[in-house]
Amino acid sequence: MEKLGVIIVAAGKGSRMGTAESKQYLQLGHKPILVHTLQLFQNIHEVDEIILVVGGTDVDRCRGYVQDHALSKVTHVLAGGAERQDSVRRGLDSLQRDTTWVLVHDGVRPFVKKEHVFDCLLKAQEQDAAVLAVPVKDTIKIVDTEKRIQSTPDRRSLWAIQTPQAFRFSLLQEAHERALQDDFMGTDDAMLVERIGTTVHVVEGDYYNIKITTPEDLPWAEWILHNVRGEGQL
Repeated sequence: MEKLGVIIVAAGKGSRMGTAESKQYLQLGHKPILVHTLQLFQNIHEVDEIILVVGGTDVDRCRGYVQDHALSKVTHVLAGGAERQDSVRRGLDSLQRDTTWVLVHDGVRPFVKKEHVFDCLLKAQEQDAAVLAVPVKDTIKIVDTEKRIQSTPDRRSLWAIQTPQAFRFSLLQEAHERALQDDFMGTDDAMLVERIGTTVHVVEGDYYNIKITTPEDLPWAEWILHNVRGEGQL
C-alpha cells in the first residue's frame, strides 16, 4: 500500500489579520482555525501521517491541540523556518521514508472539500504533480510600480491557486533540494516543481476553500462553517 503523508504549514504570523494572535489560532466556531484543518485530514482514512509545522514559540501549544483533540495521525509538530519554503522542507525531512505521495496544505484553509482533496491526489498519481485551483472571476490588470496599467491578460487563462498541492514525494524532495542548492525561493511548491521541468496539472476546486488571511475573511468563514462545511459536511 502506497503511503500518503500530509504537511500542514502554519508557521506564519499573519500580519494582515491585524490581531495580536496569529491567524491560525483565532477561534472559528468553538475551535482554533488550525484545529479544524487538522481534523479534516485526520478524518481522511487514506492519510497515513500528518506533519504540522508551526512557529517556534507555538510548538508546545500545538502539541496540546494534538493531544486534546485526539489527532493521532499527527506524528510531528515542528518549528518552521524563516520562509514557508523552509518550513515545507523541514516537513518533508520528517515524513516516513517509505512515503509515496505528499499533500502540502495551508493551516488556514479549513474548508477544502474532501472530494477535491481526492481529485487532486488522483491527478498527481496520474501525472506526478497537481494543485487545486479556481478560475479567476475578476478582470486582472498588470500594473507597474507607479500603479499604471500595463496590460490585461486573458482572464480565461488565469487560475487562483489553492491548496492542497499534491506531489510524488521523491519529486517534491528533489525540487526542494534543487531550490536549496540554487538559493531559489518560490512562492509555492508547484513553482519549485515547475522549475525542474515537471508539468503541474490544475484540478478545479471551489470558492469555499478560502485562505483565512484578513479580518474580512472571518465572518465569511463563520458563514461557511455554519452553512456549507461544518462538522461532518466537509
